[in-house]
Amino acid sequence: MAVAETQLYAKVSNKRRSKSTSALLESLLAKGFSAHIALKALAATGQKTIEDAAKWLHSHCNDPSLDDPIPQEYALYLCPTGHFHNHLQEFWKESKRQCGKNRAHEIFPHITLCDFFTCEDQKVELLYETLKRVGDSFLQSFPPSISLSLHSSTSYIGFFVDDSHANILKEFALAFSSEASALADCHVKPCLKQLHLTLAHKFYPHHQKTLEQLAKCINPGEICQWVAALYSRDMRFVHYQTLRALFQYKPQNIDELMINTGDFVYVDPTQQSEVSEGWVIGTSHRTGCRGFLPENYTERANESDTWVKHREYTFVTASRAFTQTENEPNVKLNGEVHNPSISRSINNVLPLQNSTLRRSVLVMRHGERVDQVFGKSWLQQCLTADGKYYRADLNFPSTLPKRKDSLKHFEYDPPLSCCGVFQSRLIGEALLDQEVTVSYVYSSPALRCIQTAQHILQGLKLDQKVKIRVEPGLFEWTKWEASRAIPNFMTVTELSEASYKIDTSYRGNFPLSSLVPSESYEEYVSRSSAVIKQIITACPGKGKGVILIVGHGSSLASFTRPLIGLPARDSSDFAQVVRKIPSLGMCFCEELKENNKWQMVNPPVKTLTHGANAAFNWRNGIVED
Repeated sequence: MAVAETQLYAKVSNKRRSKSTSALLESLLAKGFSAHIALKALAATGQKTIEDAAKWLHSHCNDPSLDDPIPQEYALYLCPTGHFHNHLQEFWKESKRQCGKNRAHEIFPHITLCDFFTCEDQKVELLYETLKRVGDSFLQSFPPSISLSLHSSTSYIGFFVDDSHANILKEFALAFSSEASALADCHVKPCLKQLHLTLAHKFYPHHQKTLEQLAKCINPGEICQWVAALYSRDMRFVHYQTLRALFQYKPQNIDELMINTGDFVYVDPTQQSEVSEGWVIGTSHRTGCRGFLPENYTERANESDTWVKHREYTFVTASRAFTQTENEPNVKLNGEVHNPSISRSINNVLPLQNSTLRRSVLVMRHGERVDQVFGKSWLQQCLTADGKYYRADLNFPSTLPKRKDSLKHFEYDPPLSCCGVFQSRLIGEALLDQEVTVSYVYSSPALRCIQTAQHILQGLKLDQKVKIRVEPGLFEWTKWEASRAIPNFMTVTELSEASYKIDTSYRGNFPLSSLVPSESYEEYVSRSSAVIKQIITACPGKGKGVILIVGHGSSLASFTRPLIGLPARDSSDFAQVVRKIPSLGMCFCEELKENNKWQMVNPPVKTLTHGANAAFNWRNGIVED
């Protein structure tokens, strides 16, 4: 390390650096790392252990931003622990299960004392010392319990800190920010507005009543020990989405990203429009490298999952404690905690809702279509010189259903691949395992949708009991049709003769002749809204039977949003959502008797995820160079 560089960091650090932090830095310098990179690794890992920092440096050896002088962002939160924290986590779990994810789920329960600010890596330890010193000075005046009152509006539910206790917390935040700003030469802004602990934020208005009922099960007077904790995050990815890898992926090409199970990946939503379908481009939190990866290998993670806890000050009545968490591994900040007492309280709410359920709707995209694998020219690959079909690959269907007109019409109305058939039957079997009873089945007139419905019914062992109602109004947005015309679908008679279980007596709400080529987005939204309402009207409640709708990627949003009372998305947002929906992607809605309202809930079965399997020629690389 250069002498000048050593003096630069020693000038700041010698005065106020603890022996443990000094030892960590010196150990990294002894390994040959520069002071800049060593301090960056310590800041990124919370200055806990030499092993953590060394592991981070090893993982980031190919990080193109390793030498960039970009500091971490830091925030000071007041976090609950003990019984109260367990009750809050139970609320997190139940509110997500019943009403889906809202903005509050992105971060663990907390009261913000100082919002995010930047601090240079070599001055981070000054923040630790400031936290301890200010915590010590406020220990005697800190309230033994914080008085909280529940507040609810159409977009926010949470606890407000009562004024007397809020004033003490604001004084603590102001003291920390003043001293940290002076010592660490950073701009720290204390939170001086209404202090609050958010329970739910930016949720659908029709979920407000359910969330309120769950929130009232939380007793804010429960035993709680409060902890002032200093967290950091990577400021470069503040406005990105965070994904978690479900499976390991090994790159097949130089521009792809290596990920391990559990890795976090930062994805910029604005950069995904030009990426191939089924892929995303992102930056690995573990390695700092950037590249393409399969989207179906990931799931959405919480914003705070990648944050690092540095130090915390625990306010206790009998003694004081400054916990450095040096030997503690990073814990899951939004972990699920089971608490029997709040579970009993929540269960008092749940039976009321479950007893009012009438009907449910399962909207599903079709299985893998053959042109999705072999391209738009798939049919040319399967036709002999005299125009007869043959199976050019095992993933092609063994035969095509008979139709009176030309086989070439299959080009714009393609069948499922053999994998698509397997997918569909697997979903049906999974529904059977969950004892899901399907009473009605509606399908788009597209062959791939009818085949999906048929094989789902076979998996459910209902193919001899429930018939498929072919509804032309369920066809996808016609603007997306490559032919710029409505495909020539097989007729109901042809489908029946091909052994598909079709309800020949059903008359669609929208005849095929009413489908307009290249319809506007407004026309598509209007058609979808009208069709779903007519289907619901035509299917009276019979116990807990499910209405299964097999459509397209566009169907999931266009049929469920009007059902639960939400407006249509903007057309640009709609396209971005649809492109991410995989084969057999599904949404599930349940009806509540009260005011005939519907709510979106988790589907009865898990999603189906699998990898690609490329074509293989045994000559290449085996007998030929």
